[in-house]
Amino acid sequence: MKEGPDIARIAALIGDPARANMLTALMAGRALTARELADEAGITPQTGSGHLGKLRDAGLIDVVQQGRHRYFQLASDNVAGALEGLMALAESRGPSRTRPGPRDERLRHARGCYKHLAGAMGVRIYDSLRERGLIGAAGKGLSVTASGADRLADSGIDLGVALKGHVHCRECLDWSERRMHLAGPLGTAILTHVLDSGWALREADSRVIRFTRTGEAAFLQAFPLEGDRQPVGRRA
Repeated sequence: MKEGPDIARIAALIGDPARANMLTALMAGRALTARELADEAGITPQTGSGHLGKLRDAGLIDVVQQGRHRYFQLASDNVAGALEGLMALAESRGPSRTRPGPRDERLRHARGCYKHLAGAMGVRIYDSLRERGLIGAAGKGLSVTASGADRLADSGIDLGVALKGHVHCRECLDWSERRMHLAGPLGTAILTHVLDSGWALREADSRVIRFTRTGEAAFLQAFPLEGDRQPVGRRA
């Protein structure tokens, strides 16, 4: 087929191991320097510069100038969503590149996925909001319901940017949970709230989002699930 989007070109760019490692590093949501990305890819800065040029020309990454330094970041939510989808596909179709271990468990529990929370905790946000009717289908995405806007605002979540437009958030397939987590502006607002509240923090040089003991308890209370309720007469 010679018509339609040229997926082969984009797939070839992402499919290079060095570029794939660079893009995966940017999934943490941080802007990184060319040297940092070269280190992530295990290549020299000179080689890394060529790879970054190709990714930028394809519109997969953007460059931010800060004084004398240049920082690279993913170009959009669409790029992050495509990468997360590829991660889910790769996880379901073949062995991981590293053995499962403690680090993998932390990534599966909570990690940054561009600007929102992924892993078991990210899936919990999505399930809780859908179960309680705080978000619902809207075109090709999801929107916050009237009651949802009130409940989320009462929780201290800044919905200013999240509620602009008809679609406030979207589903994103979680590669480790094989279920949906919440992406888009609302997902960003919730992760910002989690971090600003001190419930969790980003680990340096990692996608891991580490919850404190009290922070995780507060998070579970803020995003409850029907299954959390114990039968009458049962004690923990």
